Amino acid sequence: MIFARATGTAIFATIGLMTSSVNAAEPAFKPVEPVLSTPWSAQVGPGNALPEYPRPRLVRERWLNLNGVWEYAGDRSPGRNGYGERILVPYPPESALSGIGRHDETLWYRKVFQVPSGWDGQRVVLHFGAVDQSATVWVNNQEVAVHEGGYTAFSADITDVLRPSGSQELTVRAVDRTDASTHAVGKQRNDAKGIFYTAASGIWQTVWLEPVPSAHVGDLRMTPDLTGVTVVPKVTGGARAEVIVSEPGGPEVARVVGDAGRPLRAEVPSPRLWTPDDPHLYDVEVRLLDESGNVLDVVESYTGLRTIGTVTDAEGRPRIALNGRITFLHGPLDQGYWPDGIYTAPTDEALRFDLEKTKELGFNFVRKHVKVEPERWYHWADRLGLLVWQDMPSLTVSFDGPPGPAPDPVPEAKARFEAELTEMIEQLRGVTSIVGWVPFNEGWGEFDTARIAKLVKELDPARLVVANSGVNCCFSRPDTGAGDVYDDHTYVGPGKPAVKDHRVIVDGEYGGLGLVLDEHRWPGKPQAYEMTLTSTQLTKRYAEVSGHLERLVAGTGLSGAIYTQTTDVENEVNGLLTYDRRVVKADLPTIAARNRAVIEAGQSG
Repeated sequence: MIFARATGTAIFATIGLMTSSVNAAEPAFKPVEPVLSTPWSAQVGPGNALPEYPRPRLVRERWLNLNGVWEYAGDRSPGRNGYGERILVPYPPESALSGIGRHDETLWYRKVFQVPSGWDGQRVVLHFGAVDQSATVWVNNQEVAVHEGGYTAFSADITDVLRPSGSQELTVRAVDRTDASTHAVGKQRNDAKGIFYTAASGIWQTVWLEPVPSAHVGDLRMTPDLTGVTVVPKVTGGARAEVIVSEPGGPEVARVVGDAGRPLRAEVPSPRLWTPDDPHLYDVEVRLLDESGNVLDVVESYTGLRTIGTVTDAEGRPRIALNGRITFLHGPLDQGYWPDGIYTAPTDEALRFDLEKTKELGFNFVRKHVKVEPERWYHWADRLGLLVWQDMPSLTVSFDGPPGPAPDPVPEAKARFEAELTEMIEQLRGVTSIVGWVPFNEGWGEFDTARIAKLVKELDPARLVVANSGVNCCFSRPDTGAGDVYDDHTYVGPGKPAVKDHRVIVDGEYGGLGLVLDEHRWPGKPQAYEMTLTSTQLTKRYAEVSGHLERLVAGTGLSGAIYTQTTDVENEVNGLLTYDRRVVKADLPTIAARNRAVIEAGQSG
């Protein structure tokens, strides 16, 4: 849990009359018709804005969801008269689901709420899943948090600024200049076109409250392996901690007690390992105890027992190994964009849908491309059984410059990137499905590559590090030999990397076969690396490329391959699904059979 800086500064001098109270004459929330709807667009409304518990790896019984209709004012608001608009949080204002449908560089949000009865005597913590790019938060006109970076969560203990009873006022100011700033932006652009897409500003993940005791568990650092799990509870107060591991909804299998805040090792007898074919997850309960053994706090979590690393095959080639066994990683490039919600999936069902389709298509793996998802996305990857490589969202890169490596980012951009990279790893390191970190992609904003790869490995020694995905491509700097993986990008490909050193080799991007379905596409000129004319032709070409990949696996010892991509995204029409998720563009059984054949070929050795 990251607690943002709190200063107690009053808000009045900053925004003046913008704190005026609501009256009956002020506008109500009005939805905006999406340019392209999804099957879930119509399910979204003021009473159904992502109501699910947002943090499945650290669960408490009591919480309050603050998603829903908030007051809103932006620098392009009509009339700019106080909070003259209504926005549906947590959908970014550029999205149709938000009810705004435009980009503002400075965004003001206001929400009046009440602390639930029964929370007396507890500390009250305010949580933000993500706010892009910088956020300042006030409660009852007192500043409680400042946070930089649009991809990581932050929290603030607001107990001391709450009124004794009645209404409480929450105000958020976000500033987001998209690619004109020195923050990480991934593929967001002010001028969206080609492989870059519509920006998503401000609040774009769930906002919520929870009560915690003064002595409580703030976070859990869990490191699983083949025989158990090591848990480090991050605590405030308390003397002892107890970890209980159980079968899901079933009997206890391990229990350990030790000093609070210290590593606790739970050995699991006859362990059932987590794999894509058998994504078995154990329930984990952590209790914080006082010196007399009284329970101060209880949180629930889960974990899968697994390892990831490399082994040498029969021909002496390094290969990726899950649980000590050679495992070929085969999956799509997953960008996580939505035509109705942009960065924010319309519903939890929609969030799960992409991953379910990935499994149905015969894949065992996903590369989450230059975006960080809400916690629930990783929860579904854990439960469905998909291995994940997690990209760090990249700094801005311009395709208008000369060929070759891009200029060094400015010092402020480097500092922001490194800080958010560290936060991202710390927040997601307990996710079972994540087996690799990708700090750089194709040289976008690349700097100090070997040092950054080393930093990532020091932060998390238990996962693979891809120092620069697409090191052979685009704006990449010369190969440093850093990390665990050499990653080739070749379109249509597949590529045939020939590097022979300590690193495994993968095709980090290939494919990009396109098909335009006019009833299901984004306005603008469609593009793909190779265009097909019918679903039958797309299926045939996919099978041909896949057959080539299968032969490469045996000949080169390739350890993974990532196809571009899960869905169309805006004017990119090279998805296996349309952007609106209504059509699988190729024959699913054929694609699934081909993908499984490639995985099987890659398991030998």
